[in-house]
Amino acid sequence: MNKIPVLEQCTVSYQEDKHFLADRLEVYLGKNNNLVFPHRHNFYQMVLFLSEGGKHEIDFREYQISRGQVYFMGPGQVHTWMFEDNITGFIVNFDIDYFKSLLLQPDYIENLNLFSTLQTGVFDLDEVVVREVTSLLHQLIDLNTQAVGIDVKRSLLLYILLKLDQAYRPSHSNKTIDYHMVLIKNFKSLVDQHYKALHLPKEYAELLFVTPNHLNSVCKEYLGQQAGEVIRNRILLEAKRLLILPDWTVSQVAYELNFNDNSYFTKFFKKIVGMTPEEFRRSQWK
Repeated sequence: MNKIPVLEQCTVSYQEDKHFLADRLEVYLGKNNNLVFPHRHNFYQMVLFLSEGGKHEIDFREYQISRGQVYFMGPGQVHTWMFEDNITGFIVNFDIDYFKSLLLQPDYIENLNLFSTLQTGVFDLDEVVVREVTSLLHQLIDLNTQAVGIDVKRSLLLYILLKLDQAYRPSHSNKTIDYHMVLIKNFKSLVDQHYKALHLPKEYAELLFVTPNHLNSVCKEYLGQQAGEVIRNRILLEAKRLLILPDWTVSQVAYELNFNDNSYFTKFFKKIVGMTPEEFRRSQWK
């Protein structure tokens, strides 16, 4: 059975370093002008738009492109874009382990707000930050033509990521942020691992050593959703990812997601999405 294509860094990189790429977006699109289908990456990607026109989707959420918009996407997310006119900006791709030998904390990058699972990785920069980051990205691109060590590029990229992380404005308040943010992050991490087998908030609450009511109240305050919705939405997201695969039947998707039968899966999907799995599939591939 076919799966959503997972693009490796080496397949989209036309530069000497196959683990890192930094370039102007218009050049990248000229080299990879066939990437208009839904796909995943096995690497991190950052894009800064300097013009508007068109839209892009990350995990089926659509964003209209505007100047100063920046997005960050981690490995495994489903992505596609539909640009209009001559879009301009910058793009940076780097492998999962790109910073591994530079940083003592191996999960440092994924713990940045930019790549947090708690909120969207798409946000807008003010013009001052746009100009500053643009200058830094030009320097990063120039390093590709210079005989410099890998740590020079990695250090500059890390500096850019930290500048953008500082500019990032999360949508929630800061009250009791440490404990609650850790709890939610751990909850979502567990959901990502066990969403096929564990469907009830109480099962996750037990793993987190909290009561179901506490888990639910924290989710409602910080995510605007009940814990059960978080679980259902993760199942739904994977269902959408699988349904756009032309060789997967609805029954196969239902079985993969551990539903007892196809009719129960169809009712589950239609109740949330407002259309049947087959209707959703047709809407994506029309």
